[in-house]
Amino acid sequence: MEATAMGHADSHGHGHQPTGLMRWMTTTNHKDIGTMYLWFSFAMFIVGGCMAMTIRAELFQPGLQLLEPERFNQMTTLHGLIMVFGAIMPAFVGFANWMIPMQIGAADMAFGRLNNWSFWLLIPASILLVTSLFVPGGAPAAGWTLYPPLSVQLGMGMDLAIFAVHILGISSILGSINIITTILNLRAPGMTMMKLPMFAWTWLITAFLIIAVMPVFAGAVTMLLTDRHFGTTFFSASGGGDPVLFQHVFWFFGHPEVYIVILPGFGVVSQVISAFSRKPLFGYASMVYATASIAILSFFVWGHHMYTVGMPVTGQLYFMYATMLIAIPTGVKVFNWISTMWRGALTFETPMLFSLGFIFLFTMGGFSGLVLAMTPVDVQMQDTYYVVAHFHYTMVAGALFSAFAGAYYWLPKWTGHMYDETLGKIHFWLTMIFFNMTFFVQHFLGLAGMPRRIPDYALQFAEFNKISSIGAFGLGLSQLLFLYVVIKCIKGGPKAEAKSWDGATGLEWDLPSPAPYHTWETQPLVK
Repeated sequence: MEATAMGHADSHGHGHQPTGLMRWMTTTNHKDIGTMYLWFSFAMFIVGGCMAMTIRAELFQPGLQLLEPERFNQMTTLHGLIMVFGAIMPAFVGFANWMIPMQIGAADMAFGRLNNWSFWLLIPASILLVTSLFVPGGAPAAGWTLYPPLSVQLGMGMDLAIFAVHILGISSILGSINIITTILNLRAPGMTMMKLPMFAWTWLITAFLIIAVMPVFAGAVTMLLTDRHFGTTFFSASGGGDPVLFQHVFWFFGHPEVYIVILPGFGVVSQVISAFSRKPLFGYASMVYATASIAILSFFVWGHHMYTVGMPVTGQLYFMYATMLIAIPTGVKVFNWISTMWRGALTFETPMLFSLGFIFLFTMGGFSGLVLAMTPVDVQMQDTYYVVAHFHYTMVAGALFSAFAGAYYWLPKWTGHMYDETLGKIHFWLTMIFFNMTFFVQHFLGLAGMPRRIPDYALQFAEFNKISSIGAFGLGLSQLLFLYVVIKCIKGGPKAEAKSWDGATGLEWDLPSPAPYHTWETQPLVK
């Protein structure tokens, strides 16, 4: 009855629907909002990418080319903030908006207007971040971590960044409340928690992480603001405060944050690999528990970012062991993905290629993370390019590759058209080759002792930096091909089938894993 009543309301009210800009400003439709999130995140990805290419242009050869040292540090700061809060997180929120209601059989997200608001908050925040480059004194030059005393220096740019981060945090928290409520309350009958698609599970866990740590970050930057303008000395030794306190508070947010960035990617990859192996995800329950374990453990390892601050040896040992422990649930996930593919009927379309690239590169990033978990090794590597290489292997190869996998996988679902498979594969190979060219050599730079966040360097680092810079420009330009593929797909192309990636199995877009029947080779899948 309700459905028909709603149908009548829609058909009668249709004449009053806003069009043009107002339609997008006021929409409460999860697909519209998901689309806006995705386009916004891509725009920010391009902005952050241009900053990265500026950084690599400066580092192409020794000496100062383009940027004053201060400007160089502003670029690294904004590149980090924009990529994390402007590109990666909104991209996965876009996926969540589009797919979670469909995957759980809900009509829409739980709170339509809240959903709309949490998107539109991103616009002023991103404008504040970018315009901080142009105010007197320039953007903050404290790294994306905003460490004092660097972040206490005068200049309006830092205040704009603090305000921007607050707004971005509010947006993330509202989006998370919406996702949790939707998944817990709007599932279709029969969709039990242990039948949720893996993407919905990873987002549910991620949303709890966001709600737990965003207020911590807000507290840290608020204390920073009062130190800057209201005479407090939370982080100033001269007034009895401690700059290391900021690092503790920041990394208590910052370490769960890296899992906030990567967990939805795990969900996407789980679904893509299951679909292109044409069998259900191996070890579904263990995947759910592993995801939850990673999320819980992420609260107990923040100190591994701080081995060199004068922490007692017992503290260093604790953080070392706790960090190594996180490798276990992460290893479980990689094992499960590989087992899913084992003896599956594999095909290698673009989404599958990006997922395989993700597994390979993310595992490498995980290994370099284990290297950095060792306190004595990390004391040598701290603040070198080895760390830069490590987190780009987890963040770019992790979050970005899985986001591309999800985009190619769901594009036919979103647009009704198939994308150009050949161009998609070219995009994958260009991205894969240039990514490794950019970041693999940075491991060697770090091992040789090149510090990060410097605009100039000694001559012995010149060759690897040149390779890295050429790779970075290739990587950046390759992403324009992705933009072309997406626009071409939206405009037309072969019509997508009802089950675009169907193969021979009857796998649905939103196959509940595990499949409804355990004897799944012989039984038809039920919707």
